[in-house]
Amino acid sequence: MKPHHYPETAGLCVELKAQPRTKIRHVANGLNVDFDEAEEVLGFDIDCASTRCGLTTLETTALPVTTAKAA
Repeated sequence: MKPHHYPETAGLCVELKAQPRTKIRHVANGLNVDFDEAEEVLGFDIDCASTRCGLTTLETTALPVTTAKAA
């Protein structure tokens, strides 16, 4: 899983699987979900996330992480 923040648009993209997306579905105001050919969710995008969400803290609970990277 890779969260990406884009300061120029204040957007947040959370990539769940690194595969080519074939469809984007608008599910709510400012929320789009990316799908592959089999309709599996690949990730989601939140428009203006820095004003809609708290991006200053990243918290996980019981995530089975084997590798953690920060850039």
